[in-house]
Amino acid sequence: MAISLYDISVANYLQTAGAVAGFLDRGLAHFKETGTDPETIVETSLFPDMRPFRFQIQSVVHQSIDVIDALLRGEAFHPPSADAPREDYAALQASVRDAIARLEKVTPDEVNAREGSDMVFQTAHGGRRYTAPNFILSFSLPNFHFHATTAYDILRWQGVPLGKRDYMGVARVKA
Repeated sequence: MAISLYDISVANYLQTAGAVAGFLDRGLAHFKETGTDPETIVETSLFPDMRPFRFQIQSVVHQSIDVIDALLRGEAFHPPSADAPREDYAALQASVRDAIARLEKVTPDEVNAREGSDMVFQTAHGGRRYTAPNFILSFSLPNFHFHATTAYDILRWQGVPLGKRDYMGVARVKA
């Protein structure tokens, strides 16, 4: 069975980004029910040397639509800026919804046409060259899921009633 570059990238990003949008909504509803200001969560981290909730959500966006944009343009992919704007909870929700909307516009043909291409992960210290599938599978998806999981964990830690299905999103079952 062959699996396409679109299937390993965009389809996976859409499934989990949809779940992230859902658990952000559930988080906001929980915070309203409990009288918790959602803005207090934005800068929350699980451990003092970890990046905050805001960064986790911004990284979900960066490791999905920004990866696909770089792939389609044939450009190097850069790590997220440590100086990313301090978005509020509503802006974080909007950025995830925007990423989903942009991903939904990407066609399988566009992505699959880039299957044989290289991707470069560019940092201030130089670049690492990958094939497009290897970049998605060995770098982007692990990062994407790490940040989605960390955001989920922060919400759980704050008492939001979430379960595994909230993280998994809508499975792509056989029709």
